[in-house]
Amino acid sequence: MEKRSLPFRLAMIAILLAAPSVSFAAEITVSAAMSLKSAFEEVGRHFEETHPGTRILFNFGPSGGLARQVEGGAPVDVFASASQKYMNDLETGNLLLEGTRQDFARNSVVLVVPDPAANPVGSFAGLAEPSVERIAIANPATAPAGRYAMEVFRYYGITEAVSPRLVLGENVRQVMAYVTQGEVDAAVLYRTDVLAVNEGVRLIATAPSDAHAPVSYPVAVIRATDHPDSARSFLDYLLSRDGRAILGRYGFMEPGSRSGAS
Repeated sequence: MEKRSLPFRLAMIAILLAAPSVSFAAEITVSAAMSLKSAFEEVGRHFEETHPGTRILFNFGPSGGLARQVEGGAPVDVFASASQKYMNDLETGNLLLEGTRQDFARNSVVLVVPDPAANPVGSFAGLAEPSVERIAIANPATAPAGRYAMEVFRYYGITEAVSPRLVLGENVRQVMAYVTQGEVDAAVLYRTDVLAVNEGVRLIATAPSDAHAPVSYPVAVIRATDHPDSARSFLDYLLSRDGRAILGRYGFMEPGSRSGAS
């Protein structure tokens, strides 16, 4: 193979260094509940394909923690919550861009066990049985899924029995990991979390709709955004037929009427 001269190699290096790097007209940071991760990542990919020049950066976590980041001045353009409560808090603090808040999806609360499980619990009420020693839920202090779980426990009158056995996860993904790795006897989380896992988990029951506040997902543009038009475009795509189709493939249901319940 012919060896390239030093001047040639230096010239090529100069060309590469001079080549323009990939730039974007706008980079939108979307802070979203962890339960939305898989669906939103696909929404983001399709949005970027149809909106050249705009890049979506995701920040996933428990809704309460994400809301506190916004309150603390974090550079967030769009916030999507798994609970009305945290969106209400931001709206009360005048941190949302007026007219952008909308509900875009619903979810349901389910009871799951590891698969296989030697003696799986058969119902929510069955969580009170002494044989169920470890029950995983997301941390109710920051994750709506954990708060919904506690509401279901109160509905069935088993809060006192199950509280000493609770194993708290940082978010629903960590809770699901506890289940699939067989580290707990049961867990309470979202239906969409179960649909996202191919093995290692078995769905036992779905909580009645009156057992907890509606699992309603609101989204809004943050008032301090530097890219309001691009942020609005992301919301428009999320709420479009294509966006809703993606959410539906991941098990999210169409939103119901606006609710301020937490």
